[in-house]
Amino acid sequence: MGNICRSPLVEAVARKHLADAGLQVEVASCGTGGWHAGEAADPRMREAAASAGYNLDRHRARQLRSTDFDRYDLLLAMDRDNLSEMQRVSGSASSDRSALFLEWSGLPSPLEFPDPYYGERAGFADSVILAEQGVQGLIERLRHG
Repeated sequence: MGNICRSPLVEAVARKHLADAGLQVEVASCGTGGWHAGEAADPRMREAAASAGYNLDRHRARQLRSTDFDRYDLLLAMDRDNLSEMQRVSGSASSDRSALFLEWSGLPSPLEFPDPYYGERAGFADSVILAEQGVQGLIERLRHG
């Protein structure tokens, strides 16, 4: 939503694992809301990510732009609220290129990526594991269609 927790984490995990897999894919993250634009990732997410070897220190939040639908082939949302907002911004022309990240990645459950923002620190560590699983599914789908 604000591009300070889930999406910057998934971006960092995807960048690393896509590169390790030899796949050249441009990856970026953004939020559907602009209230955190320009801010760093949440400190709790930066800490959880760093513990797993991902660096979010250079991340700065940005809001979804209509030009993102022209620039990127696929836009993946963390939850249904964000997916609905993405589809509203894009109009019907890009709705076939928008999906839930975990569902598109082939994970059976959960379909929505839980937002750790209002929870305990353990939720941020759980987010790292879920991001890694989702990105592995993403890589498999990109490799095999």
